[in-house]
Amino acid sequence: MTLAIEVRGLEVRYGSHVAVSGLDLEVRAGEVFGFLGPNGAGKTTTIRALLDLLRPDRGRVEVLGEPVRGAGGRLRERLGFLPGDLALFPSLRGSETLDFFARLYRRPPRRRDEVLDALGFPREALRRRIRTYSTGMRQMIGITVAMQHDPDLLVLDEPTTGLDPRARGLLELLRVRADEGRTVLFSSHVLAEVERSADRLGLVKGGRVHLTEEVASLRERLPKRVRVRRRDGSEEQFLHEGELAPLLARLAAEGEALADLEVRPVDLAEIFRREIRDEEFRA
Repeated sequence: MTLAIEVRGLEVRYGSHVAVSGLDLEVRAGEVFGFLGPNGAGKTTTIRALLDLLRPDRGRVEVLGEPVRGAGGRLRERLGFLPGDLALFPSLRGSETLDFFARLYRRPPRRRDEVLDALGFPREALRRRIRTYSTGMRQMIGITVAMQHDPDLLVLDEPTTGLDPRARGLLELLRVRADEGRTVLFSSHVLAEVERSADRLGLVKGGRVHLTEEVASLRERLPKRVRVRRRDGSEEQFLHEGELAPLLARLAAEGEALADLEVRPVDLAEIFRREIRDEEFRA
């Protein structure tokens, strides 16, 4: 198994505050990895350490097989990054912004048109200055900056913030990148996005990764939410753990009394309630 990201024992302090404490993380090459957790969990700090934007107090960080400290420009050319606190030059036009960053990466922006199309960005707006853009349009430019040079590793911090539903083609684009062998790590507060696009997820709280698992296997092992409606109009809802066959056999024995049955998996919000139990997190 080839790792695109390997973090061991990461610790980052801001004065007396410990932002990340003993964090371990592995992201496999060619997967989409959802990096989730409540505000203040350490997600953004970890991302900044991955990109050598801050120096950790302790721990080892390797990206694309190289230690990030000292790797320099040859590694950064292979990365694409969207920060959660995106800042662009307000006086530049959209096209000028994309060209400026393309020169910094020193790789041709061969994916630019594809990304703009997936996001539904109006091409005529590229002639306008960034200061005239809405929040969503600035976010789309930031995403295009991160993806236009076809990076080997794409790191996105809350990429769908400010985007309307028409721009959610980004999630499908992330899957395409992974299918082509690229690696994607993105943080998000929108759990449905992770279910749609991620192969695996990591749940972070208190500066540590508390759970890392395949999204598909999580769905299988979590309980099912069951709603039973009877012919007399009464309704019952409950969580069922384990195999469905005994439950279905019991319900079938009720015969004419059963009018309707709905069985569905819990969503990823349930994982937070069960695994992290943090009331600050909101789906």
